[in-house]
Amino acid sequence: MSKLRLFCLLLLLGSMILFIIVYWDNVGTSNFNLHTSFSKSVHPHSSGEQSTSAPTEEDNFRSDIDEFLDSFLSFTPTKNEFQSTKPDVLPLKGSSSLEENVRGYDWSTKGRLEEESIDQEWVQQERKLLLRNFCANSSLSFSTKKRSFDDIPNRELDHLIVDDRHGIIYCYVPKVACTNWKRVMIVLSESLLNTKGVPYQNPLEIPREDVHNSSSHLTFNKFWRRYGKFSRHLMKIKLKKYTKFLFVRDPFIRLISAFRSKFELENEDFYRSFAVPILTRYSNQTNVPSSVGEAFSSGTKPSFSQFIQYLLDPQTEKQKPFNEHWRQVYRLCHPCQIDYDFIGKLETLDEDAAELLRQLNLDSQFQFPPSYRNRTASSWKEDWFSKIPVAWRQELYKLYEADFVLFGYPKPDNLLDV
Repeated sequence: MSKLRLFCLLLLLGSMILFIIVYWDNVGTSNFNLHTSFSKSVHPHSSGEQSTSAPTEEDNFRSDIDEFLDSFLSFTPTKNEFQSTKPDVLPLKGSSSLEENVRGYDWSTKGRLEEESIDQEWVQQERKLLLRNFCANSSLSFSTKKRSFDDIPNRELDHLIVDDRHGIIYCYVPKVACTNWKRVMIVLSESLLNTKGVPYQNPLEIPREDVHNSSSHLTFNKFWRRYGKFSRHLMKIKLKKYTKFLFVRDPFIRLISAFRSKFELENEDFYRSFAVPILTRYSNQTNVPSSVGEAFSSGTKPSFSQFIQYLLDPQTEKQKPFNEHWRQVYRLCHPCQIDYDFIGKLETLDEDAAELLRQLNLDSQFQFPPSYRNRTASSWKEDWFSKIPVAWRQELYKLYEADFVLFGYPKPDNLLDV
């Protein structure tokens, strides 16, 4: 009899395992709900309302799957389980980065609002509501809007950085303080060791070249190599349970900032990949210098007008997608497919960074690194676009309209009216 019971037990376990495998293979990731609210135990501002509908058998099964994966992979930290680091944030000295040496950092607190002067919770609610409304509104149309999370190619998930230690997902947008947010993510996740063989604790001690090295971060596009066919399931579970945030910026100002840092400073890679094609196509020069050093010595640089012409040229996208420094935010971070818990803006970086760290229970242990002293100012927009034809400005706005609308930036009518 004991052998029969053992046989039945093994048969039952085998059936359960087979059932899970068949479910994942045949049903796929579509049965996981992407747009679920963040766990109440983790998100202090989530609504207290509870659903009155009875749980279905399918809901119970999803819960079982979540529990199984959570216990198996041990990756569901809550805010009470955060393992906060306590770095002493000191000014960056001896930086090897030309861009950071040129710009410098501003350690002053001038311009920062007092905590009680603005309702940060209300600000976040407004930003998220605006985003969700326009994602659901048919009046705003743009490519990729209606696709599902499962439709996003793996290569387009490379900007979503995951910190499993604290339960955080950050979608980085170049030219929106992403260098320092990447530094913060490295410190939190302990993904990079310093010269002493221990994890960095001071964000500004991390060399810039290491900050932007893809090997320093765990991103969603790397999940397939780690987890194979389970990768999308795990992404969705982490999107459901983790705090997800991004920082955005006025799209036209971001373009100015990208032009300044990539074409007005010597950068061999960007010169060869982008400046040479721009100069070849849109200038009257027949012989373009082969190196950035030669180009800068002779004063050969793309103009801002030529850069805009390059962005508007249909051939640019046909050859390869926009570089991440001027690619639209909706193409980098997929805001209509991912329900972000926090939307920060560069225009209010100090206040938003402080609020985000407070929500993550890291504010008493962690200080966000300082911003650049000579950050590209919004007031410069009219000067920079003064030599751009109005028709080009209008076409450029259409190219970036979704970023303006989704994130609440006003339409620059003063630049677009004839």
